[in-house]
Amino acid sequence: MSIAVIYGGTRPNGNTETLAKHATQGIEVEEIFLNEHNVLPIIDKRHDEKGFQDRNDDYNTLIERILRHDTLVFATPIYWYSMSGTMKNFIDRWSHSMRDNNFPDFKTQMSNKEAYVIAVGGDSPSIKGLPMMEQFNYIFEFMGMEFKGYIIGKGNQPGDITQDKVALFQAEELREELRVK
Repeated sequence: MSIAVIYGGTRPNGNTETLAKHATQGIEVEEIFLNEHNVLPIIDKRHDEKGFQDRNDDYNTLIERILRHDTLVFATPIYWYSMSGTMKNFIDRWSHSMRDNNFPDFKTQMSNKEAYVIAVGGDSPSIKGLPMMEQFNYIFEFMGMEFKGYIIGKGNQPGDITQDKVALFQAEELREELRVK
């Protein structure tokens, strides 16, 4: 089994990245930093006779990379009680992939994947981050993916996550689970 970590944060070495790296320490993973790529917003062409058009950005390359993996870890800061705009923009584009002749089996391929979410926020994240987890649950359910679990950490200022002993412990537990993949 192979694992990809999809980072939705925009701050290098931020709290979410730190927690995700703690969870995957010593495990071979492909790291995909969405902020290092140009992924344009979706233009909804579901009802247009010509359908979706190629946006001439990095999105297709990223999808090709994640399709190679069996397990996907979505790592995002909690922004305004949801995933980062970078992560949401990427997931919105899945609508395009489901109708793209370049990815004729996109939804079927995604349905064979397991998914985890790692998130960090600063404003009571263990409570206020739960609607985002429900959102991910609906996304994964729609795609037929198995939602294996999540970690919500607390951190606002750079490095704060290192003080969240519960999240660090959960990351270590996740690491043990990922090791057997």
